[in-house]
Amino acid sequence: MIQRIQTILLSLSALLNGGVYFTPIYERAMEDPQLWIGIGLASATLIAILLTLYGIFLYADRNKQIVWVKRASFIQIVALGFAIGVLFSLGGIGTYLWDEALGTGLLGMALLSQVFALRGIKKDEELVKSMDRIR
Repeated sequence: MIQRIQTILLSLSALLNGGVYFTPIYERAMEDPQLWIGIGLASATLIAILLTLYGIFLYADRNKQIVWVKRASFIQIVALGFAIGVLFSLGGIGTYLWDEALGTGLLGMALLSQVFALRGIKKDEELVKSMDRIR
């Protein structure tokens, strides 16, 4: 059942995370004199992508899928924190920082996509449980 809406949402989350690497927030993070911030953003985003893609292929075991999507969401929050930190170190959202805010927005939308996918997975699990009770 790889055609479920959760699969589409998790794929969208992975694509949005991948898009962050092509935005100015990533470039600014890598230009930072304290290189750990850029490496933290890059690695947290990459781990979130990998966990999300792994969660897609766990569609047969919804309980495991819920666990792995929750882990991906936690790492996504860490990546979003790094992006917000870089954005505010540049001076906050001003007239000239809309491009950097776009990258942070992509991370936020990816997190939102993961949350909606998690809700859909839980609904499927409840539906299966209710059908088991009927039998």
